[in-house]
Amino acid sequence: MRLLCLSLFALALTGADQPIPYSHKTHLKMGLKCNECHTMPGKGELATYPAESKCMTCHVAVKKESPHIQLLAEYARKKAPVPWVQVYKLPEFVWFSHKIHAVADCARCHGPVAEREVITKEKPITMVACMACHDEHKASNECNLCHNPA
Repeated sequence: MRLLCLSLFALALTGADQPIPYSHKTHLKMGLKCNECHTMPGKGELATYPAESKCMTCHVAVKKESPHIQLLAEYARKKAPVPWVQVYKLPEFVWFSHKIHAVADCARCHGPVAEREVITKEKPITMVACMACHDEHKASNECNLCHNPA
């Protein structure tokens, strides 16, 4: 049990093992914006992972010899999603809309992603953290705003 706890703690600090290494720092430095890859379809409750074909727009020519890009190309060829490991996940009983929160800088909740080679959970996504932000921005802290009473 102790080893499991230490392993989970280390994973939280170092980031989840992703199936393909990805540097937000490199890609954002090139001018990409968060919402160009992480779209918010429908009501915008979730920010998506980019389609593999989107990545291949550049990677058909850029670093195409890399075994990691070749793996990405294989996912794209099969029209299969890369099984990315989600770093930030809210409990099922919490309703959250990325679209509504898009007025905020993504770093507010996700940390300085543009400076990171590997994404780790740097910011708390607890009720206390959310309510503090709502207080700061004069947003409602009514229970049913985030918790579905049904």
